[in-house]
Amino acid sequence: MDRKIELIKFWIDNFGFGDTELKAFKEVNREDFIPEELRNAAYHDMPLPLVRGKTISQPTTVMIMTHALELEPEEKVFEVGTGSGYQAAIIAKIVGQKGKVITTEVVPELVSFAKQNLRRAKIDNVFVYEEDGSKGMPSEAPFDKIIITAACKEFPKPLIGQLKTDGIIVGPVGNQNEQEMVRGIKNKSGTLDLEFLGPFLFTPMYGKYGFEV
Repeated sequence: MDRKIELIKFWIDNFGFGDTELKAFKEVNREDFIPEELRNAAYHDMPLPLVRGKTISQPTTVMIMTHALELEPEEKVFEVGTGSGYQAAIIAKIVGQKGKVITTEVVPELVSFAKQNLRRAKIDNVFVYEEDGSKGMPSEAPFDKIIITAACKEFPKPLIGQLKTDGIIVGPVGNQNEQEMVRGIKNKSGTLDLEFLGPFLFTPMYGKYGFEV
């Protein structure tokens, strides 16, 4: 049994991921989103290095965050931290051609790498921008869902403001050494009802509302 199938079997036995989420994982090849020399490790359940200390998250982490978003077809999703484009690709498969993923990255090499990877994967409903994602993107708001794939001190207020009522935001919150995965659902008063999903470790988010470089 190959490692990709082993991972899916492990998740079916141990997690409550939905059929649509598992189908997206099957359809998006992680080996297309990592450096060529690491392709043999594509389905090891571990993060892998990209450039400038950045990593692609381990598959289980990607799926936990995807599941927490409760994605639906045709939704518009904002992502902070494109990385290699893998998380955005999974989301794009679930929201479908009538959905849209807006994703931002501050590392120029990763912007280019992600665009190249998404083209190779024939995914055309992801739009990658070299921008400070901690400020959101008012021109594309409001968003149904927001995902932050880098450690943040708190959910940036501009992102909360750009999230629809009843929308979901997911990301690792804490300091640069340890974080808790947090899911927030925006209530009618404009604040978040929070749920805590356990400890994780991500590289820091940079930008106006991130950590200092």
